[in-house]
Order: sequence, then structure tokens, then C-alpha cells
Amino acid sequence: MDTGVIIAIVVAVIVVLIAAMVVLGSRKSKRIEQHRVEAREHRDLAEQTRLEADRTAAEADERTARAKQEALAAEQQRREAELSRAQAQELHDRADELDPDTEPDRGETPAEPRA
Repeated sequence: MDTGVIIAIVVAVIVVLIAAMVVLGSRKSKRIEQHRVEAREHRDLAEQTRLEADRTAAEADERTARAKQEALAAEQQRREAELSRAQAQELHDRADELDPDTEPDRGETPAEPRA
């Protein structure tokens, strides 16, 4: 073989190797960029999910606070009702003490007044 042919073959092999390296490098760059894009999408989705979870937790906390407030209001109302009942009973008992037509210890008013 002629030296020129050998040099041409070597140069052609080198050109093919360089072209293959460029193509492989380009594919690797595209793959790396694709992974970056995918990672960015995952981070964005993770941030959206975290924000939604924070919002949901805040709503739950608000509902819990409202429920506690309602429970306290209900307890206060129950205590006021008990106090009102006790006052009503005291007034009833005092009325029984004052009423000459009420029999002692029975808390009842006879159907007809005593004569």
C-alpha cells in the first residue's frame, strides 16, 4: 500500500472517531440538559405540593381553633343555663316558702285553698 493511502485511512479513522465523539458528547449534553429540566420540574412540583400541604394544614389549624372556640362557647352557655336553673329553683323555693297555700316539704300547691 502506498503511504498516501495509509495516511488517508488514518486521517479518515481519526475524522470518524472525532465525529463519533462529537455525536456522543452532544447526546450526553442533551441527556444532561434533559435531566436538568426533569429535575426542575420535580422541584417545582415538590414546591407546589408543599405549598398545598401548608395551606391544608393552616385550614385544619383554623378549623381546630374554631372548634375549640365553639366548645368553649358551648361550655359557657351550659354553665349559664345551669346558673339560670339554680336561680329559678331558688326563686321557686322562696315562692314556696312565702306562699301560704303551699304544703311544706312537698312543693305542691293544693287544688283548693284551705278554709
